[in-house]
Amino acid sequence: MSYYKDDQLARFGEISEGNKVLGDAFFSYYGKVFEDGALSAREKALIALAVAHAVQCPYCIDAYTSDCLEKGSDLEQMTEAVHVACAIRGGASLVHGVQMLDQTRRMTM
Repeated sequence: MSYYKDDQLARFGEISEGNKVLGDAFFSYYGKVFEDGALSAREKALIALAVAHAVQCPYCIDAYTSDCLEKGSDLEQMTEAVHVACAIRGGASLVHGVQMLDQTRRMTM
């Protein structure tokens, strides 16, 4: 038994039961975000896949893996997008090391 249940992704829309106005507003916005614009829907799907890995959402990883494939991305492109997310997430952790460095210098000087 897994904490994340595959069938829950397909039931995402049910979240509106608690507040239809907010649910409708979110899903309207969500739909608009992923339309073709300055970025293609395919490019947006790759970004979403990378972000899904950065925030570690298994539902989003499944959804955007499928979406990327349906929009013509291949495994190499998807893997590269995931590595971009990894580099940014790792860099964000490392840059906070400067705070540790400053604190260490203050305490050891």
